Amino acid sequence: MMVRGVRGATTVAENRADAIVDAAAELLAQMIEVNGIIEDEVASVIFTSTPDLDAGFPAPAGRKVGWSRVALLGMQELAVPGGIERTVRILIHWNTDKGLDDIVHVYLHGAQGLRPDLAQRRQILQGESVGRDREGDRS
Repeated sequence: MMVRGVRGATTVAENRADAIVDAAAELLAQMIEVNGIIEDEVASVIFTSTPDLDAGFPAPAGRKVGWSRVALLGMQELAVPGGIERTVRILIHWNTDKGLDDIVHVYLHGAQGLRPDLAQRRQILQGESVGRDREGDRS
């Protein structure tokens, strides 16, 4: 098995602790579902939030989705002019046999704009504001 990074991002409607955790939990649940991740295969999860999200931490989302034994860490992003506001990012360190081309990265609620260089390679799910990026997909 190799350690692979699964990334995701979402925006939060407002700067409230419950809204931050709910948005992070929605994103984490989607990342888990589309990749088939189970807790025993996860080494750690890093949660980041933009400086304008200071009402609460996003990392409790890990407990909200039922992960009680995984190491969780929260950090603050840099305040960069022109960056997308009220954004939570997640990086899962996952022990898996899947190749890089098989990892699905998830972007919700306007966060697709974080990687405009990859936007043309993302598959947008119909009826949902979810973008999927398969590394190596050149279509």
